[in-house]
Amino acid sequence: MAVVSPGRVLLSLTSISTMCGAYIADWNETHIHNPNWPPHAKFHNAQTMSTGAALGAIGLWALWSRGADASSERLKLATGAASLYWITQMSAIAYPGTAFMDPPKKGAPQAVLAGATLALNGLAFTLERRRLRR
Repeated sequence: MAVVSPGRVLLSLTSISTMCGAYIADWNETHIHNPNWPPHAKFHNAQTMSTGAALGAIGLWALWSRGADASSERLKLATGAASLYWITQMSAIAYPGTAFMDPPKKGAPQAVLAGATLALNGLAFTLERRRLRR
């Protein structure tokens, strides 16, 4: 039976957030159902949502499938998978013409969420690595 530990639970929660977050944020009239978006823009939005779902699923698989209990390699895979979406989301602001929010809205909720998720992933990795080294 799989060991339920604080690090694995925390990393599972961020993996689930990675799986579902883009759908929660983008499955609406401002994104995927936006009639003003051309089909190719919707394609890339759909690709982003699917990428988050796939990375979250990989994270959960790496954490909970057979043999994951004592594997530092699986922990690295799970942490990387649960982090990549958020790292790439933060890099998007460096591309020409991008913004965190469309006017007139201001702020950067993605930066806050990504920073918090990455910090939680770091904490989860540290906790689980300590457990594995005992």
